Amino acid sequence: MNKLMIAIRSLVIMACLTVPIASSADPVTRLFCVFDPVGHKGPLFTLMKEAQVIALDWGIQLDMTAYTDEGVAEYDFRAKQCDAVLLTGTRARNFNKFTGSLEAMGAIPSTQAMRLVLHTLMQPRAYPLLVENGVEVAGIYPAGAIYLLTRDKSINHVTKLQGQRVATLENDKASMAMVRHVGGTIVSATSATFAGLFNNGSADIAYAPLVAFEPLEMAKGVDPNGGIFNYAIAQMNFQMLIHPERFPPGFGQKARELAIPKFDDAFEIVAKAESRISDKYWIQPEDGNRISYDNMLKEVRLSLRDEGVYHPKALKLFKRIRCKQQPNDADCSDPRE
Repeated sequence: MNKLMIAIRSLVIMACLTVPIASSADPVTRLFCVFDPVGHKGPLFTLMKEAQVIALDWGIQLDMTAYTDEGVAEYDFRAKQCDAVLLTGTRARNFNKFTGSLEAMGAIPSTQAMRLVLHTLMQPRAYPLLVENGVEVAGIYPAGAIYLLTRDKSINHVTKLQGQRVATLENDKASMAMVRHVGGTIVSATSATFAGLFNNGSADIAYAPLVAFEPLEMAKGVDPNGGIFNYAIAQMNFQMLIHPERFPPGFGQKARELAIPKFDDAFEIVAKAESRISDKYWIQPEDGNRISYDNMLKEVRLSLRDEGVYHPKALKLFKRIRCKQQPNDADCSDPRE
């Protein structure tokens, strides 16, 4: 558990550190609902309590409550029993389709692209994209690329995923579509159970950012015959959502601007976590297959866009950033996205 606290310290504490100073001398009390699969003794909630002291100095009394079920945290925020909530980007999609599209498969292929996307969305001109149905995104915090982990290293090509049991988040329509697309079998999971299902053999495949590899002891599932497929399929993130009418005017923009300097810390933690992965675990894609994987993910995300899962303007933004970095990619000449 101490490893988990270290791995997510900067990723999580940012949600509270971005609270601006209140204009009144009297603290403003607001309820911040924090998803932590371990509960109030867990690492996420513990780190938020550390930040609570800082927030109080800034004039905000954050009354925090822990949730071990992310679905319940989402429900209570929706019911306005919480003024703010910290959710994974997958859950945040239920409130904001644009920022929820940050995890679109293959849309943001690198750390550099993710950095550009985040800086773009933190600017004041992006405000209309960050408010949807009365909910505002007050911060987005990168958690690293998502990779496929397998218990069998011979599963080294997408065609070999057919029939494999994949631990799939039960609320993640995109991942469910992807698993069905490759012919895999969905093993329903939550953010609290997916690692256990993989580690104990109930699932053959799992997907996760590598900051979770050590803390969730996923080597237990990978050893002795498995590995990590060296191809980033998406970008994970945490999002802080607020009911803006419960906070001072301009709170959300100030929070987003104060989050920008924290991006480097987050990316550094991700890079260190990835550097600790033993070389023996990496499964390298066969020559030439990356392009076919890119094309497959594009077809999946376009289909999900047409189904209303992904925001079309978000996908267009991500494509512009991809093509700015790699203008010769064949994807850049495809007018469909």
